[in-house]
Amino acid sequence: MHIHSEATLPVPQQLLPAPAHFTDRASDLAELDKMLVPGERTLAVLAGPGGIGKTALALQWAHRVHDRFPDGQIYVDLGGFSGDRPMSSAEALGLFLRSLGVAPQSVPADLAEQAALYRSLTAGKSLLVVLDNAREARQVRPLLPNSSSSAVVVTSRTRLTDLVVDGGRLLDIRPLAASSAVTLLAKTLGGNRIADEQDRAEALVDLCGGLPIAVRVVAARLVARPKWSVGRVVSELADEQLRLAMLSPSHELSVQTTFDLSYRALDERTAVVYRRLALHPGQTFGPAVAASLLGQGLPEVSRLIEELVDSSLLEEIAEDRYRFHDLVKLHARQQDHQGDRDFALRHVLEWYLAGAMVADRIVTPHRRRLDYVFHADPTSRPQFADRDEALSWLELERANLITAGQVSLEKGWPDLAWHLSDVVWPLLLHRKHYHDRLDIDLRGVEAARRWGNAFAEADMLKRLGRVCTTLGRHREAEEHLRGSVSVAAAGGDQRGVADAREGLALLYADTDRVAEAAVEFTELVELNRALNADRSLALSLIHLGTALSRLGRNDEALTHLSEAKVILGGLAEPDPYNTARVFVAQAWVHCHAQDFVRAGEVAEEALAMMSQVGSHDGAAHSHEVIAEVARHRGDTATAVDHLQQAVHLLTSLGSSRAGVVSDRLRSLSDL
Repeated sequence: MHIHSEATLPVPQQLLPAPAHFTDRASDLAELDKMLVPGERTLAVLAGPGGIGKTALALQWAHRVHDRFPDGQIYVDLGGFSGDRPMSSAEALGLFLRSLGVAPQSVPADLAEQAALYRSLTAGKSLLVVLDNAREARQVRPLLPNSSSSAVVVTSRTRLTDLVVDGGRLLDIRPLAASSAVTLLAKTLGGNRIADEQDRAEALVDLCGGLPIAVRVVAARLVARPKWSVGRVVSELADEQLRLAMLSPSHELSVQTTFDLSYRALDERTAVVYRRLALHPGQTFGPAVAASLLGQGLPEVSRLIEELVDSSLLEEIAEDRYRFHDLVKLHARQQDHQGDRDFALRHVLEWYLAGAMVADRIVTPHRRRLDYVFHADPTSRPQFADRDEALSWLELERANLITAGQVSLEKGWPDLAWHLSDVVWPLLLHRKHYHDRLDIDLRGVEAARRWGNAFAEADMLKRLGRVCTTLGRHREAEEHLRGSVSVAAAGGDQRGVADAREGLALLYADTDRVAEAAVEFTELVELNRALNADRSLALSLIHLGTALSRLGRNDEALTHLSEAKVILGGLAEPDPYNTARVFVAQAWVHCHAQDFVRAGEVAEEALAMMSQVGSHDGAAHSHEVIAEVARHRGDTATAVDHLQQAVHLLTSLGSSRAGVVSDRLRSLSDL
């Protein structure tokens, strides 16, 4: 198990590749260079219309100067003009904090707390931050690092003049001059293809309005047709211009026409991929979702996607990860009819649900679920060799899964929205993502109520109550958990009632109402025994044993924990994490009972088991017991070592117990 020390914190290297065939912009690059003043934070705001080349300029400059920022480079597309919901500051801060070494479960749920942690982590660091496609100043402000040796480059279609008060310097990006646009065309085409058609090349880039994206698209069209002359494409664009000018005059008309012509040049299968992928709710995607949409094999669809990349209608940002330029995405969405659009969109959303269901059953096979009837039949579902692969996929697609749930609710598909909230439970259980979890659970409650499904509502209220407990929102937690009990009881779901009461009892234990918790756990043991709910019974026995030990009733505690171990060992599906929890609980009971030999033996077993399942919290508890045993033996060095390891683990989790254990460590070190 690897724990980042301050010396080994990751150095983010997140810049997208430098743009191919970057041309000119010498004066803009020089202006950006002038903004780098030693001892002052650089905040550059690149403003201009869509397709003007703001992102390319920002990345080109960032790659030129990245070696001046040894603490790393961070990039995020804020999606301000994509036609979808822009990324919130909280979402972006979550990405930033994780890239700076904060464990997912340690990222605060509250924006103000996130921003405070970000300021602490970036204090004095030399970071380069690229904030692409920002919509407004308030989206940017929380993302500014707290360091005079940092630099931030913001791109936006609006000038974001409000950032001037934050030290921002505005740089208006203009269309490429004709000569530069012709150079870009020549670079993209290669060779001397336009040497004999210089005048026509100038006419062509003029029709493109000096926008690099339009130049790239027409260049890709010429590359695909090596026998065509430049003049032929000029004629096409000019004819379209005349025909459309009277209907929709606009300074971006030539760009629209350029996209139209490139779209018409696609074969039908590629055109379908183009239209339907534009309905994708998130910013980036892989080829498997397209394969499912088309009902074709992954190799064939990957080839079609590469055709879109070759036509400059799609960007490849990493291996098997793609995104649309926002102008292109809006154009592609205009090509579909409403009925076809809704069917395709639902297919995309259900593909993400289907993939997450595969991961969910691998990582958390024990939990209760509701069936979902698919409207489409998602194919090319991801397959995972083990739980680590499943969790990694859920993490990779986390933003898409969250957005899919939001879109489902907006479209009036509450059953799909609820399932998309439910199915990410394994990720939230193991990686926490507390800010995401609050939003996901709140949306799950709303979806369940719109759906009219009592089980779904009770289950999501229970989850919402538990995350509120963890975040210290105890009044809200109790309200949600009692609501879960009420809804489950009204629906005749005794298992649901028991699960919600378990959450209430854990709330009591977390707020030092241990006697109340013990009474509740005792009743739950009998209820789960009557329901023949073996796994739930084992969990209640663990909780009861822990509570009784805190009350000094150690013999009773050990009896309940022994029964829990037997039950877990007899389950059809192994549950190694909760089995390890039994060992941790037993070790503490032996310690409380002054049986330090047995406590040390069991704690060592618990530590090995928790390390194997990757539970930092469980391993920290094990280290604490071992430290306590060592302290009683007079072995201060060993006690200090294990407490230090516990503090490292708890700090990586953002656990409130880190402070308590740190205090014990300081007291022991002073002896």
